[in-house]
Amino acid sequence: MKRIDLRSDTVTLPTPQMRAAMATAEVGDDVFGEDPTVNRLEEMAAALMHKDAALFVASGTMANLVAFLTHCGRGDEVIVGDKAHSFINEVGGMAALGGIHPRAIPNQPDGTLALADIQNAIRGDNVHWPRTRLIALENTHNACYGAPLTPAYHRAVSEIARARGIRVHTDGARIFNAAVALGVSAAELAQHTDTISFCLSKGLSAPVGSLLCGPREFIAEARRNRKMVGGGMRQAGVIAAAGMVALETMIERLADDHANARHLAQGLAEIPGIALDVARVQTNIVFFDLTNHLTAQQLAERTARDGVLIGVAGTQRIRVVTHYGIERADVDTALAVIRRAVVSG
Repeated sequence: MKRIDLRSDTVTLPTPQMRAAMATAEVGDDVFGEDPTVNRLEEMAAALMHKDAALFVASGTMANLVAFLTHCGRGDEVIVGDKAHSFINEVGGMAALGGIHPRAIPNQPDGTLALADIQNAIRGDNVHWPRTRLIALENTHNACYGAPLTPAYHRAVSEIARARGIRVHTDGARIFNAAVALGVSAAELAQHTDTISFCLSKGLSAPVGSLLCGPREFIAEARRNRKMVGGGMRQAGVIAAAGMVALETMIERLADDHANARHLAQGLAEIPGIALDVARVQTNIVFFDLTNHLTAQQLAERTARDGVLIGVAGTQRIRVVTHYGIERADVDTALAVIRRAVVSG
């Protein structure tokens, strides 16, 4: 029985081309700046985002942490969404390791922060208050149905930030999903953010790694902070080689994941006992709620017995994510398994 894993796009396996590239990668010591494959990957990432430079790090969480440490000093404040990955799911790193104060404001259903809320959250010059140094966005927004944020929205936030002397960082873990869904380039989405991070190990299917992109001086300082948090890697070209293949071959195919997610959402919405807003599914992430007596954990246990793994996102809420390795036939199989588990309930 084939296991159909819909818990996350982090479970993707590297492609045969990635494995071959890893096996033959030219390597050196990256801390010394001497790994040619890492250097090429960083140049490629910077070019894709139209930024001066990029830094290869181990994970999206590390990319965001290094960005916060570089943008902010101890006691400074970051305006962030209350559903942001960096606020909820990164172990409080900005506060614990950087002494940086997160000021959480509500994420709207489309993943944005209301412009008025941002304006009102920016601190004035008062000895009692931390200084607002940074606005942090997330695109696509994981907890908001994988919603893509538009170039126009990024521009509007940037204008607010510029007027107040504040920087903007975008957690672009799935920025290529946003670009494909909106029919724009990733560079258009990155144009109005000072720094942006993105993951290679989600929809792009590389086994490990993320990139942080921004101004050259910023990235030079970020490299020091990467070293400080233990992120200095040596012959990292072995994994960077897979990242290069990911950027060369795996972006356009994200449209397949989006189509599979919509097909999955439409099928789920037809199952009695499931509540789902199909219109909110724009990329590869689907949330649905159980309206019968089943809990999300119970449903996950039932479907797992039939080889379908789903993510528990709350007492009654499930998250499922499409990705490389999940085909339309797998979606149909998953729908049949979920239907049987819910209806037999």
